[in-house]
Amino acid sequence: MTVPDQAKVEQLVGKVMGDFAGAVGALLVRIGEQNGLFKSLAEGPATSDGLAKRSGTAERYVREWLSAMAAAGYVTYDPARKEFSLTPEQAVVFAYEGSPAYMPPFGDNLVAMVHDEPKITAAFKTGKGVPWGEHHQCLFSGTERFFRPVYAAHLLEDWLPALDGMVDKLKRGANVADIGCGYGSSTILMAKAFPNSRFHGFDFHGPSIEKARERAREAGVTNASFEVAAAKTFPGTDYDLVAIFDALHDMGDPVGAARHVRTTLKPDGVWMVVEPLAGDKLEDNLNLLGALFYGGSTMVCTPASLSQEVGLALGAQAGEARLSAVLKEGGFSRVRRATQSEANMVLEARL
Repeated sequence: MTVPDQAKVEQLVGKVMGDFAGAVGALLVRIGEQNGLFKSLAEGPATSDGLAKRSGTAERYVREWLSAMAAAGYVTYDPARKEFSLTPEQAVVFAYEGSPAYMPPFGDNLVAMVHDEPKITAAFKTGKGVPWGEHHQCLFSGTERFFRPVYAAHLLEDWLPALDGMVDKLKRGANVADIGCGYGSSTILMAKAFPNSRFHGFDFHGPSIEKARERAREAGVTNASFEVAAAKTFPGTDYDLVAIFDALHDMGDPVGAARHVRTTLKPDGVWMVVEPLAGDKLEDNLNLLGALFYGGSTMVCTPASLSQEVGLALGAQAGEARLSAVLKEGGFSRVRRATQSEANMVLEARL
């Protein structure tokens, strides 16, 4: 065995300790969100006793929680006053739900992954998949709460305008399918922005469709409907736009889905495929974003695909070249990257 470089060992141990501290911190962030601690602290500086009274929580727990958050750099501590506070930047990240930078929903996803870890560990031995619907409930809510502000920030302002002529069509009145719609955040957002168009949300997960219908009623949206249906069999024809947000890589047979989408589009229709941002080679993705996406893909995306027929298992870092090849194999002759944001690429596929 080659003698390891002790300095490099210490450096790696430090990184691993940081990662584990971050994992614990993510759980504590979720606890803080669930108890309203960040929002209460955003009202102004407070001691642990003051924050406990303000939020209706127990001081001893709050004191330890604040100490951990201060050590992580998530809240700010003033030793002279023995008070804790949030900087404007910390407030945007931890207290203001709806901000594209709002991070607490990651805690929901982490809870789900920890809960489901035995299933994934067993799957490593068998090679079998773990269906999306068999994950902990926190995964569904966490995924929706994380992506909702991202879509709110980019879908109407950046992504749809990047598709040639699509915004004008939607303003006049278009027929749109949203595949893998989950709780319906993207569908409802588009429906509210384009009242002359008709939107159809489809997802194979029944409980998510029920939640989407509930959300649409709460939003007063009348030009959107939701139905349980798979990507390879969803109903309807003559769609001007078919959209799929961060879900193609989860499918067992994305080529089969592409073939079906092709049959539902008008001749001049567009398939908008939003996927996690990634390079085409592994070495292009050896960074923080890649670590996050590969990790989530190991726990959720790849097992979901392997649980379905074909089980292509693209993974959450498939890259533009691989995704484009899938779309072209499904019958689309023109595929281009229309735009991209901090963590997503938007592909425009045409017949």
